Amino acid sequence: MYTELFDKISFSEAKEKVLSKSKIDIESSLHSSYSGKPLNFEEYLSLLHPLADSYLEEMAERALNWTKKRFGNTISLYMPMYLSNECRSSCVYCGFSFENKIPRKTLNESEIRAESEVLYSKGIRHLLILTGEDYSITNLEYLRSAVRILKSYFDSISIEIYPMDQEKYEILIGEGVEGLVVYQETYDPETYSKYHLRGMKKNMRYRLDAPDRGGLAGFRRIGVGALLGLSDPYGEMFRLGEHAHYLSKKYWRTTIQISLPRMRPAEGEFDKTIFVSDREYVRFLFALRLFLPDSGLVQSTRESIHMRNHLAGMPITHMSVESRTDPGGYSGGEELKQFEIEDSRKIEEFTEMLRKKGLDPVFKDFDRAFLQVPDRIV
Repeated sequence: MYTELFDKISFSEAKEKVLSKSKIDIESSLHSSYSGKPLNFEEYLSLLHPLADSYLEEMAERALNWTKKRFGNTISLYMPMYLSNECRSSCVYCGFSFENKIPRKTLNESEIRAESEVLYSKGIRHLLILTGEDYSITNLEYLRSAVRILKSYFDSISIEIYPMDQEKYEILIGEGVEGLVVYQETYDPETYSKYHLRGMKKNMRYRLDAPDRGGLAGFRRIGVGALLGLSDPYGEMFRLGEHAHYLSKKYWRTTIQISLPRMRPAEGEFDKTIFVSDREYVRFLFALRLFLPDSGLVQSTRESIHMRNHLAGMPITHMSVESRTDPGGYSGGEELKQFEIEDSRKIEEFTEMLRKKGLDPVFKDFDRAFLQVPDRIV
């Protein structure tokens, strides 16, 4: 399990390891990137250092080259569907926190169909379904029923819900789910404990090992990420790179994707966000691309139009579009959003931007038939 690796170095030591890198280390890492091989972990850490900011153009050029080699000109598009904003956990930075006295909503079967029809009519075939952390209302049977409806509309279904045991993941895979997303939020144990006050989400180690349980269960894709703004970004980037690299080696049949969301305004009184500048953000993404060239890098509508236009196809390969973060939002619901989005462009406008950049927006790159073994082979 990843926690065995996690325990070998503290968060503060991880941060100091990044900040101990020198200009010579950075230039050596950039030189290595000419070799045609991915960077090793120490070289990746060097490019996270603030001094690497002076080499941002070189990093961008190499990141673009790796992205084109591995992903061509394609940008995979998906949309999130929030099934519920019910939550029994208290996370001080999240609009869905149990502490927030907001209208709560869980979609019933007819409402799930209504949302599906809106998204299907827009051409979307990749869906990410989300819930809050309420193990009783959005329990396994609710999720199974939802997936049975959704798979008649969508070719690819991923889940971003509360962590589960391996056996429950296997049941959902059997229903037709093929992707798992578990963002750690923060890899800093001290911050994690301070910002997750109550509920199942307070168990940091159970969340840390959720991608392992997903890998053992057999998900085709697993996404990990850190929410930048909660703790020191250098410690977070050390851990995120370490975690993604570990998963890609151990579960080599599974595609590992990485997301790097930054904090956005949400319901509640949280005001402790640690600022991460645009230049830091893109440097982190370029370093990830040079270290893990086979991993999809995901960017959501949290980021600005300028940032999304600039990064599409450079390090970024997967993007959400026209997102709503409230249950029933696509078909006219008005429940509270989990957070405010920044890029509210419609699909048509967004795909036109991609095509003008010479990129190919992809709505479908997977079919469940790929996973079926023909009778003549059995």
